[in-house]
Amino acid sequence: MMSAINLIYLVAAVLFILGLRGLTHPRTAVRGNLLGACGMLLAIVVTLTHHNIVSFEIIIIGILIGAVIGALLATKIEMTSMPELVALFNGFGGIASVLVAGAALIESTIRTSAAVPGNAGIHGPLMQITVATAASGLIGAVTFWGSLVAFGKLKGLISDNAVLFSGQQVLNAILALLALGLGVSVVMDPTNILAYWSLVLVASILGILLTIPVGGADMPVVVALLNSYSGLAAAATGFVLSNNVLIITGSLVGASGLILTQIMCKGMNRSLTNVLFGVLAPAAGSATADEVYTGRVKSALPEEVALLFDAARRVVIVPGYGMAVSQAQQPLANLASVLTERGVEVEYAVHPVAGRMPGHMNVLLAEADVPYEALKDMDDINPYIDQMDVALIIGANDVVNPLARTDPSSPIAGMPIIDVDKAKTVVIIKRSLSPGFAGIPNPLFAADNSLMLFGDGKKMVLDILAALKDT
Repeated sequence: MMSAINLIYLVAAVLFILGLRGLTHPRTAVRGNLLGACGMLLAIVVTLTHHNIVSFEIIIIGILIGAVIGALLATKIEMTSMPELVALFNGFGGIASVLVAGAALIESTIRTSAAVPGNAGIHGPLMQITVATAASGLIGAVTFWGSLVAFGKLKGLISDNAVLFSGQQVLNAILALLALGLGVSVVMDPTNILAYWSLVLVASILGILLTIPVGGADMPVVVALLNSYSGLAAAATGFVLSNNVLIITGSLVGASGLILTQIMCKGMNRSLTNVLFGVLAPAAGSATADEVYTGRVKSALPEEVALLFDAARRVVIVPGYGMAVSQAQQPLANLASVLTERGVEVEYAVHPVAGRMPGHMNVLLAEADVPYEALKDMDDINPYIDQMDVALIIGANDVVNPLARTDPSSPIAGMPIIDVDKAKTVVIIKRSLSPGFAGIPNPLFAADNSLMLFGDGKKMVLDILAALKDT
């Protein structure tokens, strides 16, 4: 019986791997999602049929409630809200691991106490789950509360600025040591249920304090890291339950999240420790916005921008979070289609950390049916961006700020950027001259070859499109 179950678990694991592979390309993403969903369905069915003590009435009720909530989220959530939804999903995975591991510990303690009255030490059956239980409680609680903070920052419920106070890192270190001590207590005395829930409480506080110092600019990295945490918590819970498919699934999520975190850090030229414990802030003596912009910023009208496009032969579009906020992806795709019909070569330059989560711009542009081949990575397009007649920036700021190349004292110094300032003409659609998350002015807005088009991103693109059709 167990051999057949493990074989089916292996099939489910293969489906998960094929699903992840499918998610690496838009053309195969839908198929990848279906393969992963089939793998999970297979694993759930086998697990439920194997454990006869499960109350199927409760399970069915839970499935129905979850299905209704999932269907509502899938149909009602806007694409601009996807980052905070992903943060919530990470948190749900973390709290599920905490509760399942805690329930398993209680059940195992009751069984062991009944078999060996007065038992209070480590015995064979308990030794297999105590370390994993402590790890699941610690990582899961950090993930849940850290994800709630990330959700609050992304949703605007709490300030997306870094929240700092004196002695913060010392307090974090003390809490980490306390959590480690409680984890050891759980391992040494599995019957001490209070120690486990105390561990969860301390880890919860630690999760909040580890996330609140991270500003909005670093949210893509935090979301990826919390995704990895949720996978690691699930893998630890798999060891608690001796469930192979949960171990494999959690390991896949944990590894992919860490890889994505590394990619995000590389995209900002920062280490993970700097993201978690450092703060983006203007250096002392940095130029103020008035010094950078006064008398240098040139404003334009949609009709003037349309004339530029009418004469252009090569155009690059650089999307940012402002595109997501204004939901301008569809009008932008329509503009690109009109230009393409006129013989203009249109490409999109996508920075790896643009937006509020990894791949945010790619998801929005895919929603607008932008061809995947038109999306260019920063490293691919920078070598020939000086050949572009017009560079249209919509909502991007720090990822196109030339100070990253020219000012070693800048908080974004060394960060790879899209070199739009090298294009013949740069058009920036933005509501105002407000800074990006780094909190510094952008000299690109005042460059000789730059024009500012002030207004809502979607409205400005529609105005350009209307003016272009009239030319």
